[in-house]
Amino acid sequence: MHKREIRLLILIVLVTALAAWVVWPANPGIHIRIGDNNIDRDIRIYQGLDLQGGMQVLLAADIPDDQALAAGDMEAAKSIVERRVNGLGVTEPVVQSVGSRRILVELPGISDPQAAIDALRQTGLMEWVDTGSVYLEPGTVVKTDVATSDDGAVVVTPTTIVTSTDAITTTAEITATVTPPETIYHTVMTGKNLKDAQVTFVDTSSLPVIAFQLDAEGAKAFGDHTTANVGRFLAIVLDKVVISCPQINDAITGGEGIIQGQFTPAQAQALVLQLRYGSLPVPLKVLDTREVGPTLGQDSVSKSIRAGTIGLIVVFLFMLIYYRLPGLLADLALAIYAVVTLALFKLIPVTLTLPGIAGFLLSVGMAVDANILIFERMREELRAGRTLQRAIEAGFSRAWTSILDSNISVWITCAILWFFGNSFGASMVKGFAVTLALGVLVSIFTAVTVTRTFVIVAFAIGGDKLRGHKWLLGI
Repeated sequence: MHKREIRLLILIVLVTALAAWVVWPANPGIHIRIGDNNIDRDIRIYQGLDLQGGMQVLLAADIPDDQALAAGDMEAAKSIVERRVNGLGVTEPVVQSVGSRRILVELPGISDPQAAIDALRQTGLMEWVDTGSVYLEPGTVVKTDVATSDDGAVVVTPTTIVTSTDAITTTAEITATVTPPETIYHTVMTGKNLKDAQVTFVDTSSLPVIAFQLDAEGAKAFGDHTTANVGRFLAIVLDKVVISCPQINDAITGGEGIIQGQFTPAQAQALVLQLRYGSLPVPLKVLDTREVGPTLGQDSVSKSIRAGTIGLIVVFLFMLIYYRLPGLLADLALAIYAVVTLALFKLIPVTLTLPGIAGFLLSVGMAVDANILIFERMREELRAGRTLQRAIEAGFSRAWTSILDSNISVWITCAILWFFGNSFGASMVKGFAVTLALGVLVSIFTAVTVTRTFVIVAFAIGGDKLRGHKWLLGI
């Protein structure tokens, strides 16, 4: 046994120990403080929609089929929807384009499906509109001089008011005025000048408010307008629907304010998401929604674990009975393979779906196949009278070409499946491709490095005495 094999054996032990720590169900994660910086990383398995339940939403551009989309509109809409989904706090969501006019959104573990749908499809066009001496009731639909679609209007049930850290208040005694529908109001500023928006609390009422901050351009426009229009009204309009119409009491030059009213936390959060993550370039409509219950996911996980356990036991028994000592060493390598692969799933992380679990189990078969190729070649060399050392070297070196060729073929197939799943919205296919490709990559390490090291070490310890025990060597 050479020093190289000893170093490899130590490396294998260290990698296995680290992988076992990662896979350990009660793993505390990584929480390190370095100076003023904190590294906080939870290490766990992320489950997909089909395992933990949730919702799948199919969105489509809400425009006539014969109307052309501007280049990049749907891609921009997809990016905005993705940011809104991330703002919902959903773990490992999936947002992908389907064709040229559709977006598929998967929300595992979502608790409020309707609030999620509302936050996703609204265009989120925020406008500060000059209404002059006219007070507009919240809920009034208006026309402005900003060109945009009137589809997907947002209706805010609670009556809202706007206050500001500078000096904007609402006059409650003003009599509502019916506005002619043909009136077009001037937009002082749009949501593009909104720098930030977040839910906060400013009093003891326990009701959330929405604090907003404007960029430099917006702060100047807002300051100039409020300075020149003290005593007039400035409506806050979301998707052409008035949500508030405060009176300007003083000039507002700080570029900060709050939207205050009878919001529920869900309503406030939905509005913040629409404001913070921008306006959609095209209106979206919901084509289809599908809810997946957690009971189905738990049942699927239980059956998958049971099937995988039975399969692994059968494989381990086959290798042990058919190849004896080499088979036992291969079983140890396969156990390490399973632990390392699961550790990578948690570290990357990989979102496990039912097809993804199937891809992992299939990769176990690929790992077994590599060991079989190696051991069969070793048996041929031993039957031909070669020494143990020569048989081991020949078994691994001559089987390597076949192992590499088969794995490259699998990787090419996985790449095609991943491209297909990404192009047509088949996220389950992508999950299968990712777990299979990753599993095959680890199988090369375990078959060529781990199994080889175990065999060399075991045969070095046993010496030439093993040559006379043909049954133990499986020949």
